Amino acid sequence: MGTPVLEIHGLNAWYGESHILHNMELTVKQGEVVTLLGRNGAGRTSTLRAIMGLTGNRTGSIKINGVESIHLPTHKIAHLGVGYCPEERGIFSSLSAQENLMLPPFVSKTDRGMSVDEIYAMFPNLAERKNSQGTRLSGGEQQMLAVARILRTGARLLLLDEISEGLAPVIVQALASMITTLKSKGYTIVMVEQNFRFAAPLADRFYVVEHGCVVEQFAATDLDEKMPVLHSLLGV
Repeated sequence: MGTPVLEIHGLNAWYGESHILHNMELTVKQGEVVTLLGRNGAGRTSTLRAIMGLTGNRTGSIKINGVESIHLPTHKIAHLGVGYCPEERGIFSSLSAQENLMLPPFVSKTDRGMSVDEIYAMFPNLAERKNSQGTRLSGGEQQMLAVARILRTGARLLLLDEISEGLAPVIVQALASMITTLKSKGYTIVMVEQNFRFAAPLADRFYVVEHGCVVEQFAATDLDEKMPVLHSLLGV
């Protein structure tokens, strides 16, 4: 099967003295879409942040393409080919959409990332608004830009945090189409999602996180039989 793109064993993480992740176990294979489900505060976003080295102290093992990254600083983790799209998006308001897009450096030695033309073909809205300031973009356009900016860097492992939250259905549909396209191109995606209807058709596998640890995991093919468990854990 080859080396997993992401392999987490016994991961513990802290914010200050608060112990937030407890022996997390997670494996993601190349080309998979994996969704982390859970209630607010369960530790899903903290898992993505811990992968990127953005929490406090971390112990355990986080291997990215077989490289141990638990002791690496964030910029070196990014250069292993990881792109993180946080919930707050981080769009520079004083820059145009295209300037935001051109800002990040390449993080991969082998993959030069998507070209601007490829990105505009995937996100026609951004092509139309390329000269608009970041603050003048709609929430959906900002979300598209936040993801597109990662694709420019050459990252092939994408960590996406609540990308559908608060967006109009037509934008959510465009983001779902984007994830399907990226998967067909061989990208590996780990999503944190509250919107179960958005996540369910896209994911190959699911992990349910509660109190900072994995309490359930299953494949998309087992989704129907797992629905009673999800109702009790998540109220979906």
